[in-house]
Amino acid sequence: MRTLISTAFISLDGVVEAPGGEPGYRNSGWTFKDMEFLPEAFEIKGREQKEAAAMLLGRVSYESFSPVWPDMEDFADYRPMPKYVVSSTLTEDELVTNWGETTILRTLDDVAALKETEGGPIIVHGSATLNQGLSDAGLIDRYHLLVFPLLLGAGKRLFSTTDKDTQKLRLVEHEAYANGLQKNVFDVVR
Repeated sequence: MRTLISTAFISLDGVVEAPGGEPGYRNSGWTFKDMEFLPEAFEIKGREQKEAAAMLLGRVSYESFSPVWPDMEDFADYRPMPKYVVSSTLTEDELVTNWGETTILRTLDDVAALKETEGGPIIVHGSATLNQGLSDAGLIDRYHLLVFPLLLGAGKRLFSTTDKDTQKLRLVEHEAYANGLQKNVFDVVR
């Protein structure tokens, strides 16, 4: 079974919306505003590209990333990697052609079936709504969280508010940095 990893820039109060400056959110760009850049805090981002074998995205994140990431050297290792987009509305003719093989999955059952295939880890970037559904369905195996020392209030959150049984996590890697960022890697306990 393949490991499904959710990776996120997240505020202390759980917001993941518009970390890089996406329009339409009042605190857009919160990952770099008034935040000293420390390369060591982002080491995990390079490691993710080397360790992942496939990328999974929701439609909104795919539509945001696909026009930009294929040409960015910072994300070069993602170019040839198979990509999967979970969407009930996206069509084949809406997929970009310069970002490697991309497959549209229609349901979380399709994601569960993908996890049963042979291959390495699958990484999920962005995709707040998808992450909530994956978590509620018990499909996420690991979280890579870069926690920013900010309270953003309103905004899309990584975790749903569904009333469900307690989900335990095991901290397997952590580090705090001089700029206040924290790296927390959790395995989901089953």
